[in-house]
Amino acid sequence: MRSARGACKIVKKQRLLLVDGYNVLNAWKGILSGRSLADARDQLVARLHDYAGTTGQKVIVVFDAWQSDRPMRSIEENGQITVVFTQQKETADHYIERVCDELSERVRAGHTILRVATSDGVEQTIIMGRGAQRVSARELLYELEGARGARKALSQPGKKKSSLMDRLPEDVRQKLEQMRRGE
Repeated sequence: MRSARGACKIVKKQRLLLVDGYNVLNAWKGILSGRSLADARDQLVARLHDYAGTTGQKVIVVFDAWQSDRPMRSIEENGQITVVFTQQKETADHYIERVCDELSERVRAGHTILRVATSDGVEQTIIMGRGAQRVSARELLYELEGARGARKALSQPGKKKSSLMDRLPEDVRQKLEQMRRGE
């Protein structure tokens, strides 16, 4: 994109992942089994928080409260992650669809990459019709595990970056060192 002065201006695309929280938890029954609903929810949020930090993208996880007596929507922001509990008589699907509608212009213009994690087939069809990309609960799990592995590899103490010199045989390194010294 060029500015008025003709200089190139780099526009960074915003990356946003919307997650249908309870849908993902239900799809991951084996992974989060034996936990209370609150513990499973907290574990999902913690994993998504790590994922957001590793990938640098914003994550909004939405939990249904439509059958509760909660009259107001609850929104908690913590860095790159936002946790939303919908209000009474509002489903996570409706909230996600509304966000897709609000961002559709930015998505069409190429300013935002919007992805929605849900294994609900009907919801996937709806959000794709609104410009978002779908991510199944299983695909999300693979992405979270991949990000966790990448983060662990980077944070291992004692591991140094592998340079070209580190990969050369010892005799070649010695010859190069001699050449460098002018010997």
